[in-house]
Amino acid sequence: MTEVPQPPHKRRAHTSTRDLERYAGLFAERTTVMRSSAMRDLMAVTARPEVISLAGGLPDTSTFPPESLAAQMSKIAAESAAAALQYGPTEGFDETKDCIVEVMAAEGMLPDPDDIVITTGGQQAIDLVTKTLVDPGDVVICEAPTYPGAVPVFCSYQADVRQIEMDEDGMRIDLLDALLEELRAEGRRPKFIYTVPSFQNPGGVTLSLERRARLVELARLNEILVIEDNPYGLLRYGGEALPPLYQLDGGDFVIYLGTFSKILSPGIRLGWVVAPPPVLEKVVLGKGATDLCTSTLAQFFVRQYFSEGGWKDYVEDLVGLYRGRRDTMLEALAEHFPAEATWTEPEGGLFIWATLPSYIDTGDLLAKALRSDVAFVPGQAAYVDGRGKSSMRLNFSGVNDAEIREGISRIGRVIREQVELYESLSPQSSPGTPGREGEVPVDGEAPKSASGDDRDLTPSAPEADQRATDEGAEVLPFRKAAG
Repeated sequence: MTEVPQPPHKRRAHTSTRDLERYAGLFAERTTVMRSSAMRDLMAVTARPEVISLAGGLPDTSTFPPESLAAQMSKIAAESAAAALQYGPTEGFDETKDCIVEVMAAEGMLPDPDDIVITTGGQQAIDLVTKTLVDPGDVVICEAPTYPGAVPVFCSYQADVRQIEMDEDGMRIDLLDALLEELRAEGRRPKFIYTVPSFQNPGGVTLSLERRARLVELARLNEILVIEDNPYGLLRYGGEALPPLYQLDGGDFVIYLGTFSKILSPGIRLGWVVAPPPVLEKVVLGKGATDLCTSTLAQFFVRQYFSEGGWKDYVEDLVGLYRGRRDTMLEALAEHFPAEATWTEPEGGLFIWATLPSYIDTGDLLAKALRSDVAFVPGQAAYVDGRGKSSMRLNFSGVNDAEIREGISRIGRVIREQVELYESLSPQSSPGTPGREGEVPVDGEAPKSASGDDRDLTPSAPEADQRATDEGAEVLPFRKAAG
């Protein structure tokens, strides 16, 4: 009898030159432009208990009562175990869609349940819509900076990504209009405009009502789809609520993406897409090919949770908790960051976007910060063209007040070391003068320094343009711009 060879007990690493050559010819062309997620790259490090992570967009799941989770899962096990452990429809269960309709109604939207497909988290929603609409080389428009998790998706489908700068009122619609005109002259039609209009990730700013209306108008005039990603709409800590783009449009040209991750739990991996029927049909086909259906057990859990009627109270508790943590981070930034730093002051959401002098590279800064057991997301992860090197995204929802203060203090110490090094090497230079690219401004005026004074930190337009040319990146405006 022929002896069957046994695999080696110890797995060897396939890293030799020969191994690389063996597999290289098998890869799809798209793998050459794939990018990893900055947040995922940090997960292994930030999972260490000694690391204070201000990097991920993590909600505080410790706030969900464990006894409530136990009771809900026990009821599912007792009453619906067989169904909850079975496959479900690709579009999702009608009863779970009813929960989604209830969440959207809280922000003034009334979607048709037949226009909803339930996805495996909001990230899959972005992927499915992009897969449905984008061929290699197609133009996709998004904000600058944009959600770092969307960048790898757009790159994976080989999109030609164009980014529109923001100010304190969100995406510059005047610049968007100019880009659309430019593309029209080239005979190119963007596949969609991707935006996080409320408490933008990572910028923290909110698209104004005037700009929302103008964006919807431009979408109709040009027959371009707008992808509205709205994970944070219910997490408002100040200011007046604004209508979502979907509500203003009525669902003709706005595709709406939602998720339970920020208002319930990211672990259940439940999101959704609301789209016009012709688009939704293709999205459902793409989802069926990807994972057949979203977890039935997770959908049963959401249905059971919503049947108890307390979800709005839970969100209100989160709002109170996160408002306090936002305020703690803003106070810590003012105390520990240098006078040359600026940052946004979000009215909601989970993030603050901080910008340092242009001679500080936050990618390098992260490596030093990790040695001090603190993490953040470097700003470059929110761009496709190398911008954002002097900026960082800071999350305040996933850690407590004491950890926020300590984490910002540690980052501040590392920044001060960089500032002192720069000053020692350039004794004639003032650290306040270099232009800070990749910044989203605050409050319609030149940002105040960390010390609270009113000196104008903005370089003049010619200086900013020259630095942008020299550094290969654009300098975002600090002040509100027309449009």
